[in-house]
Amino acid sequence: MASKGSGMSFSRKSYRLTSDAEKSRVTGIVHEKLLNDYLHRIFSSPEHAPTAATSRKPLNFQNLPEHLDQLLHVEDEDEESQGQVEGRLGPSTVVLDHMGGFEGLLLVDDDLLGVIGHSNFGTIRSTTCVYKGKWVYEVLISSQGLMQIGWCTINCRFNQEEGVGDTHNSYAYDGNRVRKWNVTTTNYGKAWAAGDIVSCLIDLDDGTLSFCLNGVSLGTAFENLSRGLGMAYFPAISLSFKESVAFNFGSRPLRYPVAGYRPLQDPPRADLVRAQKLLGCFQAVLSVELDSVEGRLVEKNSSEWQLQGQPTVLLTLAHIFHRFAPLLRKVYLVEAVLMSFLRGVMEAGTPVQAQSVVRQVLDLLWLFMEDHEVQDCLKHLMMSLLRLYRFSPIVPDLGLQIHYLRLTIAILRHEKSRKFLLSNVLFDVLRSVVFFYIKSPLRVEEAGLQELIPTTWWPHRSSREGKDSKDVKDETAEERVRRRAYERGCQRLKKRIEVVEELQVQILKLLLNNKDDNGGEASRYIFLTKFRKFLQENASGRGNMPMLCPPEYMVCFLHRLISALRHYWDEYKASNPRASFSEEAYIPPQVFYNGKVDYFDLQRLGGLLSHLRKTLKDDLASKANILIDPLELQAATMDDLDEDEEPAPAAAQRPTQALAMGGVLPLPRPSWLSSPTLGRANRFLSTAAVSLMTPRRPLSTSEKVKVRTLSAEQRTREDIEGSHWNEGLLLGRPPEEPEQPLTENSLLEVLDGAVMMYNLSVHQQLGKMVGVSDDVNEYAMALRDTEDKLRRCPKRRKDILAELTKSQKVFSEKLDHLSRRLAWVHATVYSQEKMLDIYWLLRVCLRTIEHGDRTGSLFAFMPEFYLSVAINSYSALKNYFGPVHSMEELPDIRDSLMQALASYVCYPHSLRAVERIPEEQRVAMVRSLLAPYEQRPWAQTNWILVRLWRGCGFGYRYTRLPHLLKTKPEDANLPSLQSEWPEPCPSTLLQQHMADLLREGPDVAPSFLNSVLNQLNWAFSEFIGMIQEIQQAAERLERNFVDSRQLKVCATCFDLSVSLLRVLEMTITLVPEIFLDWSRPTSEMLLRRLAQLLNQVLNRVTAERNLFDRVVTLRLPGLESVDHYPILVAVTGILVRLLVHGPASGTERATSVLLADPCFQLRSICYLLGQSEPPAPGTALPAPDRKRFSLQSCEWTRDGSGIWDWDRSGVSRRANSQIVVLKRHWVLGGSDTCYPPPLQTQITSALRSWPRWNRCWHTSPLHLPRQQQPPCPPARRTSAPSAMLTPFLLCSSPVAISPASKWAPWVQRAREVAWIHRPSSSSCPPLL
Repeated sequence: MASKGSGMSFSRKSYRLTSDAEKSRVTGIVHEKLLNDYLHRIFSSPEHAPTAATSRKPLNFQNLPEHLDQLLHVEDEDEESQGQVEGRLGPSTVVLDHMGGFEGLLLVDDDLLGVIGHSNFGTIRSTTCVYKGKWVYEVLISSQGLMQIGWCTINCRFNQEEGVGDTHNSYAYDGNRVRKWNVTTTNYGKAWAAGDIVSCLIDLDDGTLSFCLNGVSLGTAFENLSRGLGMAYFPAISLSFKESVAFNFGSRPLRYPVAGYRPLQDPPRADLVRAQKLLGCFQAVLSVELDSVEGRLVEKNSSEWQLQGQPTVLLTLAHIFHRFAPLLRKVYLVEAVLMSFLRGVMEAGTPVQAQSVVRQVLDLLWLFMEDHEVQDCLKHLMMSLLRLYRFSPIVPDLGLQIHYLRLTIAILRHEKSRKFLLSNVLFDVLRSVVFFYIKSPLRVEEAGLQELIPTTWWPHRSSREGKDSKDVKDETAEERVRRRAYERGCQRLKKRIEVVEELQVQILKLLLNNKDDNGGEASRYIFLTKFRKFLQENASGRGNMPMLCPPEYMVCFLHRLISALRHYWDEYKASNPRASFSEEAYIPPQVFYNGKVDYFDLQRLGGLLSHLRKTLKDDLASKANILIDPLELQAATMDDLDEDEEPAPAAAQRPTQALAMGGVLPLPRPSWLSSPTLGRANRFLSTAAVSLMTPRRPLSTSEKVKVRTLSAEQRTREDIEGSHWNEGLLLGRPPEEPEQPLTENSLLEVLDGAVMMYNLSVHQQLGKMVGVSDDVNEYAMALRDTEDKLRRCPKRRKDILAELTKSQKVFSEKLDHLSRRLAWVHATVYSQEKMLDIYWLLRVCLRTIEHGDRTGSLFAFMPEFYLSVAINSYSALKNYFGPVHSMEELPDIRDSLMQALASYVCYPHSLRAVERIPEEQRVAMVRSLLAPYEQRPWAQTNWILVRLWRGCGFGYRYTRLPHLLKTKPEDANLPSLQSEWPEPCPSTLLQQHMADLLREGPDVAPSFLNSVLNQLNWAFSEFIGMIQEIQQAAERLERNFVDSRQLKVCATCFDLSVSLLRVLEMTITLVPEIFLDWSRPTSEMLLRRLAQLLNQVLNRVTAERNLFDRVVTLRLPGLESVDHYPILVAVTGILVRLLVHGPASGTERATSVLLADPCFQLRSICYLLGQSEPPAPGTALPAPDRKRFSLQSCEWTRDGSGIWDWDRSGVSRRANSQIVVLKRHWVLGGSDTCYPPPLQTQITSALRSWPRWNRCWHTSPLHLPRQQQPPCPPARRTSAPSAMLTPFLLCSSPVAISPASKWAPWVQRAREVAWIHRPSSSSCPPLL
């Protein structure tokens, strides 16, 4: 074997100790005296050291083996070597009794020391019992749930409800409920937490039983134990579902040995002595240097030792490791001897010197030991490191955790060792993610948080969301001092935690190293294979909680992984300018469909992968140049039928048989059992049966694409990174993606895994940890209430004062404890750095979704969890992390929120999601929308309100511009505020909130409506001014070009005017009393302003041959949306709501205000209803064939579902036009056949007052003429034109109109118009 860590290469076979011919040759390497002195210095025995050097027996390499045999000789105790120890019965190697000593369903590690509960309350005991003496064993707590740990006799009978401590002669300690159990229960001990170690002690000489927690005695738990003939006690445990522990009966050194108590399993004392002596010899080699020139020995510091390749030193080390190597394969000796030595090395020198020594030690292990020996040694070494790190107590400076992480880094810096551990240990045998976890202390006093944070503080006022709502300026001086002292303590704690986090990031940087590919695969690609399998196990086992990596581990692992990933990403950018920074990171869309990355059975946005490859295979071929083999598609559908190698009948019967026996669940065993060390081959145990687990289903291979695809285990660096002929992970780049690389392909896969990790359990854990903050708020409120009661309590009620004082003390102590825990949680989970990691992940998902959306149909291949992570990470940032900037420092946040809301109200599903938010938040949202439009971006707000109304307004359900469907159908879908929406989906719920808010206060409606009217006046005035400029430019003789930007602004002003009119229509419909109830102080003013603006709009738009009409006729590019129809329909909707659908008193007021406005012109109503404009005196009548605009001529219909229906030519399929209903209401009072009696009476009376018209009208009830009826008789065939009937209806005046009436001028004006529009003598003109 060759070593690569020291920079020198030595062949192991050059130093064999088997050839006699070589012995005489090697003795001449150095002077015989110097060799003798050197060997005596290395292999000296302190207890047999001679008094004089001359009396020593000469040593050389010929007699050194004999000397070593004498040196390592240890007197073995025959009784102990055979396991026969007084007071103990059973095998010498103590394990859990997986053959018959259990009850319920359990999952046991293959070392038979770790166990997970897999049923309600399973129980298991050990294989060895004790009946005499003092004994101890340790339990490593992996989860802090419901467990009862202790001792029981063989006669104890347990079930799914009763466990250890619930029967006679069984005794248990329960740290979850802080009680002890022996049939009955009482308070005892302290609460335990994950990472604690419980020592169980039994003294059968005195008949007592006690427990220790992390080496601290909890006191005697039970006395007067039953002893005597047939009474022997087994270590035992009962634990509930998914709770887990690991036992140490003595197979490893006890973490907290107790004087006078003996572990159940004796340590290998003889081997321990030999190993310690050999270690002493090895340390002597490191501290002595041969000076062959001067012929003397030189003492040196072991941290300065370097392997120089001297044959004498190499042969000496070969003799040492010849005997040391077999011992280093034992767990106990590795932890007791080698681990102790390496820890001493790390403590003795500087980090650089210590890492150098550790590297050279590992070089020697690989040089002088067989591969299987050094591999076992490294495996046990990493197990010991992981246990020490995980189960070390939290101290103020986190010194223990830092020490073990530095040693781990030193080991992983050795290239050969790192690759072996990555390939075979870290993810396969160990729970390596533990190295990236910082456990939270349950007992802050033991963790030293009182020293770090001596002063505690908590908010005295909190909002409903749990955030501090008290301004800093409202604090008292005392509160300010406490808060600042608390913040300083939190900063001290955070700095110490950051040291640990930086070491954890260094570990991941070593694992992600891709420059160590000398003679093998680089570490990063080994890591990718194991990391993908880790994700698969957690993704496929989401419904089976014991098989998951704990969420708290996943949170820490994710943050460290992001830090290491961004380090390598930006490092690659520094050497490749064409690459992108990590701030711009995303996953290219081809990763999701080219089969290079295995997403297991996770759902895609478009469904299952097999379905997508069948339906989108043509798109893959055309857009991505990826061909799917038809045979492979067929094989994919049959994958589940032949994936198992065993026969189908056996596969079908085995689970049924096991369940019928009440037996083993046929589940795979991943690496995430809660045993702190072991994974993989575990046994499921049950009361009725024990069976072998089924073979694990192999990873599904990727679908074949244009090139060869491999499974995760088969991929090489070239398959990931690509080459000159292979794009690797980026195979099948769509044309929308840039050609330049983002970064190394392997980093893209790591990033993809990080996104998946967040989806698996990180978000859930972030929400769970907020509970600590909620507890602080609850106790703070309770303390504040208690203090208020103390102030109000009379001094004479001393009993009440005493109880309140006691409660105050309890709450204060609890708050002190929780506030320190909260500081720890904030530093490890919710710090600003962690928030930035989540924010970066959110941006990655958004960019990925954006780039995927550009690929069209291939977007369906994106895994569904990308969308989930985008939503959940945004929710986490909003709800779990405190803001780092005030709202004033984020000027664009409101615009962003407004744009987001505008997109949500466009589609039915997202609108329904908005409607499902809490009512309080909905009302607050609508209240913000109804804020006055001045001094804020109001166009987006108005657009949202219009979208909530669209589908309820008059003629407002079109999805394409109606006036373009016949003339220019290709332009009907042009983007516009009027037409860019999908099908209408109004929200009656949000409309109701709007109505309630407008009614609730005297100032809400006036301020909102005045701002709307102001903006309408501005927008329409700007529009008129712009079309004047456009008209003037068009009439010039010289060649002119109108600026396209000016046209766009003009169209925008028109669209804004229409939208503002629609908001007014909605307001009048929802809350008509704002305008029509004149008991309100502002109603009359608002109604008069509205009438004025409506008349101005009508006058500008409806006049024939006017400015508006000429510009519309030009049909300039960019002004396609400008037409009579959109704005006149909006005005008509307002008039209908005011004059037809309102109450009678309100209709009269609206009519009077409309007619009293000086801007009112009857020709506008004539134009609206399709009648010609009265000619000026002395002018000719208009041509009869001149086309005039009319609402009646607009060819849109309404189908039965309430959606406007168009055929291809734009001609309606039905004649159920709403404009017919409008004219019947407006002109004839709303009846299909006759006027309602009140309006009929008024109109008839008014007509009778006109002598010229009495002969032309019926005095009997008037009927609506129909086109199907025959012509009227000559004397009665003339019908009143609609333009004449309109003013009479609008007047709504009494039957008798006196000259002094305020309506007299308008009646006179109507008579004049009626004379001009006298009826013709031809056929009866249709009213409709």
